[in-house]
Amino acid sequence: MRISESNWFEVEKYLETDDRCILPLGSTEQHAYLSLSVDSILSDKVAADAAEPLGVPVFPAVAYGLTPYFMAFPGTVSLRLATYAALVRDILDSLYATGFRRILIVNGHGGNSPVQPVTMEWMEANDGARCRFHDWWRAPETWACVQEIDPVASHASWMENFPWTRLQGRDLPSDRKPFVPFDRLRDRNAAAVRDLIGDGNYGGHYQKPDADTDRLWSVAVAETRAQLEGDWA
Repeated sequence: MRISESNWFEVEKYLETDDRCILPLGSTEQHAYLSLSVDSILSDKVAADAAEPLGVPVFPAVAYGLTPYFMAFPGTVSLRLATYAALVRDILDSLYATGFRRILIVNGHGGNSPVQPVTMEWMEANDGARCRFHDWWRAPETWACVQEIDPVASHASWMENFPWTRLQGRDLPSDRKPFVPFDRLRDRNAAAVRDLIGDGNYGGHYQKPDADTDRLWSVAVAETRAQLEGDWA
């Protein structure tokens, strides 16, 4: 049940029997040869696929996030932490005010993780509110599947290269890029990060057979759905 494909009468009817919803978080940032909207596309789709058999509403993905380290790559957009925290809090307040009480945040961008404490503050301030913060790509079963297929996989590699994120007519490198250690990315500015990672891929194969990505996606959807179905008591 995508909110973008629903009207308010239908949402009101849904809230008579259920108070769950999903809020996907994404970003607009470089992903090497893939779409700049990868994180938003993936968080939105994994949320929608997980929620579909349950009829749980999925709100539009927040398309901008925290990605200052990629600002040397044209097309990237980054919010300030205070701006992003306020944005997420306002969205949660709106959801609560209209009747939602159990909210699953499906996050598609690691840089957004610093905003998670906002969910804790929000729950403290609102009686009966519950909020789960789910990094879909590094949830235990999903990440284990990634490691089984290619343990070097990371940002902008095959693990984010699905039919719905790749750009048609663009050639991809056929080699396996060596892994860029994350600790080397944390002590330099955006221009130095670009110098270090080159095309933007952090490491791993650029593309894998659809059988591999289909298997990964199935695991990710099931693990995300389990977050919705799990005990909220």
